[in-house]
Amino acid sequence: MHDHLKEKLSVLPDQPGCYLMKDKNGTIIYVGKAKILKNRVRSYFTGSHDGKTLRLVQEIVDFEYIVTPSNIDALVLEMNLIKKYDPKYNVMLKDDKSYPFIKITAERHPRLLITRNVKKDKGKYFGPYPNAQAASETKKLLDRIYPLRKCSTLPDKVCLYYHIGQCLAPCIQSVSEEQNKQLVDEISKFLNGGYKEIKTNLTEKMINASENLDFERAKEYRDQIAHIETTMERQKMTMTDFVDRDVFGFSYDKGWMCVQVFFIRQGKLIEREVSLFPFYDEPEEDFLTFLGQFYSQNNHFKPKEILLPKTVDKEMVEKLLEVSVFQPSKGQKKDLIDLATKNAFIAIKEKFSLIERDEERTIKAVEQLGIHLGIATPHRIEAFDNSNIQGTDPVSAMIVFIDGKPEKKEYRKYKIKSVIGPDDYESMREVVRRRYSRVLKEQLPLPDLIIIDGGKGHLAAVRDVLENELGLEVPTAGLAKDERHRTSELLLGETAEIIQLPRNSQEFYLLQRIQDEVHRFAITFHRQIRGKSAFQSVLDDIPGVGEKRKKALLKHFGSIKKLRSATIEEIVEAKIPRQTAEIIYEKLRN
Repeated sequence: MHDHLKEKLSVLPDQPGCYLMKDKNGTIIYVGKAKILKNRVRSYFTGSHDGKTLRLVQEIVDFEYIVTPSNIDALVLEMNLIKKYDPKYNVMLKDDKSYPFIKITAERHPRLLITRNVKKDKGKYFGPYPNAQAASETKKLLDRIYPLRKCSTLPDKVCLYYHIGQCLAPCIQSVSEEQNKQLVDEISKFLNGGYKEIKTNLTEKMINASENLDFERAKEYRDQIAHIETTMERQKMTMTDFVDRDVFGFSYDKGWMCVQVFFIRQGKLIEREVSLFPFYDEPEEDFLTFLGQFYSQNNHFKPKEILLPKTVDKEMVEKLLEVSVFQPSKGQKKDLIDLATKNAFIAIKEKFSLIERDEERTIKAVEQLGIHLGIATPHRIEAFDNSNIQGTDPVSAMIVFIDGKPEKKEYRKYKIKSVIGPDDYESMREVVRRRYSRVLKEQLPLPDLIIIDGGKGHLAAVRDVLENELGLEVPTAGLAKDERHRTSELLLGETAEIIQLPRNSQEFYLLQRIQDEVHRFAITFHRQIRGKSAFQSVLDDIPGVGEKRKKALLKHFGSIKKLRSATIEEIVEAKIPRQTAEIIYEKLRN
């Protein structure tokens, strides 16, 4: 442990607050909260830890802390800091999906819609429906039963919906405010759980119509009743009070937690959601963090009630979420919590073997690779490859692997600008220079390891740029291939020392994945560039075809082969004047 860490640990306060762990680049990698900062932060640097927590501790070179007035303030601050810094070791719920609502508009002639945006527009919203299909089927059912208008703008004549009895046709006849209000009230009652009463009324109407020998009307009522039974009653009722509630259960093992949430709407269990993630604090404390993120960052609707296990701090949750929280000891609600907890326990057991297998392929392979290379664990690996055909349209590409997994949002493509002809070494020098000049200028994170798809010459060129031009000391390795274009040798450092890796090891398979991925990314980019340039070069000498028309033709036809087989009329369809289209047609045919 660094001396300055020991000094900071010795003066930690015994008050609640948040702490921010930093790595060697000053990047915040973990945010936590504590009832007593002194005890919690010190615990990271004392005693034994599992492999997951040990990896976090090995990266910590500094920390900060913020004292708060209370534990609830620490929880709220922790959520805000996680959202701000997005630390890689924190649970970050990035699910940005929104759930649908059924809406009755506040227009003169109301409409029934499905929407994911709730606005203050005097409309009536019902939901949310975690199951979008359930929302759609419910709306279809209501459309059959209640004849609200369907058109967004009133047409000049009646449509099909009027003829099948699903619209009052306000476009051609007068529909009173009282009629619309009655329909809206009945739909509202239906969506608030009163569909059983409506079903009873429809049954009475069906019987009366049948007794009056109006069999066609009776059939319509019968079909409406069948739709209600199919849509609303196919799932067993779980509660009888029609209160919207979320039920939480969680289980944990070996530093991993699984949370199961049951969504109960109008007395029915309509959907569940499963979250599986690593945690580093006490389980109940990290569950509170999850709960706060679940509603603040995931667009989840807060129900009237939340049911939680007894081990969770009820007062903290009520203050955090401002909803009613119940922790029942018996009865149907307790059974629901137990069911959610049981499902969480089963899920974490079933997933654990997959998680361990994934860790073997990723983070553990990265750790072993660092050991073989004699460097610190290369959490961030950046790899480069060139692509060209005899020097034409030369390009290069960079990919990023973080903890053994591709981070595709950080991939980069480069067109070679300063190199003439097929010079792989100079192309690599240019790209590495451009990449790390920008990293230094914008203070982006440096990689722990740079991998070059190439041999000794490529490695020497890259090291020259990094060390002599940019003054950077980053471990750099080359990946050479055999005659079958397969990963063959790992070369390290100034002397291009050959590092022997077991061919059946996960670290060797990781290098193969990196080499294959960077090659795929580079060659895909080269094909795109080559295709565009080949297409445009054919058109360069045709009078009347400039850059705009080249782009229009490229967008319309996609390839020179399709353009060659096109008729004059088809070329004109690409917004090309007929006279120019005729010239293009003749030029390509000849």
